[in-house]
Amino acid sequence: MHQLKLGIPKGSLENSTISLFQQAGWIISPHSRNYFPSINDPDIKCALVRSQEMAPYVANGTLDLGLTGHDWILETEADVVEICELVYSKSSDQPCRWVLVVPKDSPVQSIEDLQGKTIATELTGFTKRYLKERGIAASVEFSWGATEAKVVEGLVDAVVEITETGSTIRAHGLRIVCDLLHTETRLISNSAALADPWKREKIDQIATLLQASLKARQKVALKMNVPAKCLEEVVGILPSLHAPTVNHLFDKEWMAVETVVDSHEVRNLIPRLKCAGAEGILEYELRKMV
Repeated sequence: MHQLKLGIPKGSLENSTISLFQQAGWIISPHSRNYFPSINDPDIKCALVRSQEMAPYVANGTLDLGLTGHDWILETEADVVEICELVYSKSSDQPCRWVLVVPKDSPVQSIEDLQGKTIATELTGFTKRYLKERGIAASVEFSWGATEAKVVEGLVDAVVEITETGSTIRAHGLRIVCDLLHTETRLISNSAALADPWKREKIDQIATLLQASLKARQKVALKMNVPAKCLEEVVGILPSLHAPTVNHLFDKEWMAVETVVDSHEVRNLIPRLKCAGAEGILEYELRKMV
């Protein structure tokens, strides 16, 4: 029996990953007593794996497919194939940043000011290479957690930490000097899995539906009824992939108009559409968009 071994990132991305798979059509149900969630697809076997360890497990064939941050691929330098980019996180659909952080009153104003300093981070391999490429000699220490606290307490001169908005960093009285790396989730596999025709087809299916689900999150569908005499003005207002779908209603003086738009545009579009003569305007979410 064919079966694809899929790694789900354990930790901060776990719930958002499971939610994304659910939108794509797979129900993943974690079990409190083990690291092997069930999934409503007999062709897939799931394992919960820390994002930091995902790329090596995929590279050595323990897993056929996994999701992890681009940062951890760079950190481990694992030999994996990046199938696609999936921009989502635990609280938003924006990429995260690894940033250089110092106390607010620190003399460090740029990356060059780290010469001879001590830095704490979980991303030690990448940070060391980043500094070496720029000719900066600094001590980089591994941090098991509570990284920001180390610079607050004066244990190190700076930290390299991951953030989405930077609000937590600022709340601790710290300052972001610069960004070192922007990272997002990647769907990764290995050459052996991709060389297997059955696994390749299954991987392509998963990649297509995950990307379609994320694309749909950025869009909504609008439906409305429009008097025929107002149709040209209404259609002129509507953005769409190609052109809106327009059909006659039973009353030939009215048209049914349907289109897909960016979700952030709706708050401005609906009042304009109403003023242009559209009635019965409906907005609804999309599940997938291919």
